[in-house]
Amino acid sequence: MIRMGIDLGGTKIELVALNNEGNEVVRKRINTPRDYQGTLNAIVDLVNEAESTLGEKGSVGVGIPGVISPYSGLVKNANSTWINGHPLDVHLGELLGREVRVANDANCFALSEAVDGAAAGKSVVFGVIIGTGCGAGVAINGKVHAGGNGIGGEWGHNPLPWMTKEEFNTTRCFCGNPDCIETFISGTGFVRDYNEALSRAASVQRVPAKSGSEIMSLVDGGDEIALAAFERYVDRLARSLAHVINLLDPDAIVLGGGMSNVEAIYPRLPALLSHYVVGRECRTPVVQNLYGCSSGVRGAAWLWEK
Repeated sequence: MIRMGIDLGGTKIELVALNNEGNEVVRKRINTPRDYQGTLNAIVDLVNEAESTLGEKGSVGVGIPGVISPYSGLVKNANSTWINGHPLDVHLGELLGREVRVANDANCFALSEAVDGAAAGKSVVFGVIIGTGCGAGVAINGKVHAGGNGIGGEWGHNPLPWMTKEEFNTTRCFCGNPDCIETFISGTGFVRDYNEALSRAASVQRVPAKSGSEIMSLVDGGDEIALAAFERYVDRLARSLAHVINLLDPDAIVLGGGMSNVEAIYPRLPALLSHYVVGRECRTPVVQNLYGCSSGVRGAAWLWEK
């Protein structure tokens, strides 16, 4: 059976077709049309082209940067705003003549890593995306857990746990609430925190950082401001993940997104997690993803079980 996954992003749409062994047999990426009907047509054309190439029909799963409301059946919270307010799965199903499954892209990431990625074989997997923003998804026994409200895994929009007085009421999230986890542990939050510390160091004349990789280069060089920012970052990440462990106690946590490529994070987390998790014991593995930027599209394909 061929399983096709679609990653619907704001700038690109990518299709991957997997065979029963999970091997990619087709991959294609195109620019995303900036309108709803154009997006529908683009996805249909990608599926038809893949099936023509393979000579057989397959299942279709789609990962989106939002969710389908379990109440209205319409897409909501998508930063690809032109798909909001539409029954995307229904319309694609009508155009393709089959059921189409749609899930949040972070849930697709978690599912991919749970099925045959870095957490393969684990029953409960929490998948974290820490890049420009901060998202997460939950996979249980090889299936997405979206929850009754369709927001399972939206941990980035809870307050940063165990805030210090210096942290309290210092950030404002796009969701409208203060001090969300996203504003501290996303790559954007890391850069913001470093640049704010840099601006307070009047004796240091340096251009503000534009990326986490710039800051990590300074860390590698022993820069004190960068080192302190990284220490704050890892501690905040540990607090945020400890909150998840206290609540869900997953069998594995998989990190994705740009900040997941910072190798220095992984040896630091075990001791910090044990400090924050209730009972002061924690051996939950926190691992880097296996499939990188392909995890989301592969997870969309795995919305249809093996």
